[in-house]
Amino acid sequence: MQQIAPLLVFDLDGTLAETAGDLCATLNVILARENLPPVPLVDARKMVGAGARALIKSGFAAGGRSLETARLETLFADFLDHYEAHIADESFLFEGVVAALDRFQAAGWALAVCTNKVEHPSIRLLDALGVRGRFRAICGQDTFKVDGQAISKPDPRALLMTIERAGGVAHNAIMVGDSRTDIDTAKAAGIPVVAVDFGYTEQHVSAFGPDLVIGHFDELWQAVAHIGQLKLKEHQ
Repeated sequence: MQQIAPLLVFDLDGTLAETAGDLCATLNVILARENLPPVPLVDARKMVGAGARALIKSGFAAGGRSLETARLETLFADFLDHYEAHIADESFLFEGVVAALDRFQAAGWALAVCTNKVEHPSIRLLDALGVRGRFRAICGQDTFKVDGQAISKPDPRALLMTIERAGGVAHNAIMVGDSRTDIDTAKAAGIPVVAVDFGYTEQHVSAFGPDLVIGHFDELWQAVAHIGQLKLKEHQ
């Protein structure tokens, strides 16, 4: 019987890649069309973790305006059109990502992405950054539906379905993310989570109770090894 490979599941924005520049630029194009002031990048970085709809709503709120659902959906479509045309003007992989992926893959690990970004631009971004082929599954906020409703983080089913699509199993998977959403999702799914401290969150990510926090992808190997040791002790 073929052994199932251990699996690392990564968030995308703020975890694998610095994408706030392109997301903020796109948001400000939309806001300008609506005669609203631009959002500075330093503020936008705190808004981008929950997907484009939430980002647009936050941009409107910052300008003192609310947004009806129907109008939000129109602006969301406009946002995606502009964003996909500028998917990696400023975005880049965080330092150490490629070396970390190399090391884990060489050791027999499988890789996947579970993001609240829409699936298609997620794939396009990872392709533009040269790492799309590394991942067995790239799943976004619109990838999975249950009873006609989209399933996304922090619903643990989004993570569990990503693991299944990647050919992994929950008891041999680890989540890597940058936000409370990622940590809450992993906890609800019963999966260990390593948090990076350079992503998109207002509070330091340690406040949300991840298993471990790292400040550079060079630290990921040791963090995963530490979690593996902890899991081994739990089963002794």
